[in-house]
Parts: sequence; C-alpha cells; structure tokens
Amino acid sequence: MNDIIPIEKITGLIHLIRGRKVMLDRDLACLYEVETRVLKQAVRRNIKRFPEDFMFDLTLDEDRSLRSQNVTLKRGRHSKYPPMVFTEQGVAMLSSVLKSDRAIQVNIQIMRAFTKMRQMIFDNSELRKQIDELRADTDGKFRIVFETLDQLLSFESRPKRKIGFMAKEKQAEYGKRGNGKNERNA
Repeated sequence: MNDIIPIEKITGLIHLIRGRKVMLDRDLACLYEVETRVLKQAVRRNIKRFPEDFMFDLTLDEDRSLRSQNVTLKRGRHSKYPPMVFTEQGVAMLSSVLKSDRAIQVNIQIMRAFTKMRQMIFDNSELRKQIDELRADTDGKFRIVFETLDQLLSFESRPKRKIGFMAKEKQAEYGKRGNGKNERNA
C-alpha cells in the first residue's frame, strides 16, 4: 500500500495557479475515490481549517482558462461551479477532514509528490548555478581567444588600397584627393 498511486500521476495533476502549486477538487476527489460534492461538503463543514493560503475557489475566467488547456471535456467531469483548489497545506488538511484510510495513504503520496517537485526545482537551480560557474571560469580563459578573433575580423574589414592599373576616371578621382600624384600630364 506504499505506492497506492504513482507519484508521476499526482505530479501531472498539480497546476500552477496564481503563482501557487495547487490541485483541483475534482482530481483530489478522484484520487480519494469520493464524489467531488462529498469532498466539497466536508471542506465547507470545516471551512475554518482552510484559510485562503490553503484553499481558494477559482474565478470563472481561471476555470475557463483551465478548461481550455484540456483538449476534450469528459461528460460529468466539469461542474457549472468553479472548482476549489488546494495548496500543499490544504491537501494535508484534507486528511483530517476525510478520515478514511485511503485519504491518509493518498495524502502521503501527494506530500511525496510535492516534495519531489520541490527537489526537482532545487536540482534545476543547482544545475543552473554550476553552468554559470563554468561559464565564468571558461570566459576568462577564452577571452583572449575571442579578443584575438575580434581583432583579426576588424583588421580584415578595413578597406584595402588597391594595387595595380586604374582606369583614367578612377585615376583622376584619386588625384583629386591630394595624394601627391595628381595631374602629371597637365
């Protein structure tokens, strides 16, 4: 009973809404194997246990936006009322409201999923930090190479003085510039 629900399935049900990681009431009801209305009733009866940072109702716009992210709507899956969403702390509080053994086991798995997500974010930031450190180390070593390449490219982009035969029009233009070789035949 340790892995009653795979953590990967739970992490797929966690959404980012209003800058918080939350789970929808209907998804939680499905995991707990209870009807959504039963879950909502239990929450409403114990509303003091669910402050705004534990649970909040979605606005109609947020609900529509969430529905538009799901390609197909399943019959009976979407209520005409916006869903409640629960933060990690709200999900933990649900175990005290829904007192079944399944609710306890599911909550344990959900807590593990939230912990795993936090660890993934931490690992990602650690990886980013290591890449930045590596970039800083190599930047100093390769700066000389890049400066040399820049100098070579800027040297090659300077206009070169042409050597060889010039047409009379060009020679006259060249002579007007005052190069010391103007009008020999005058």
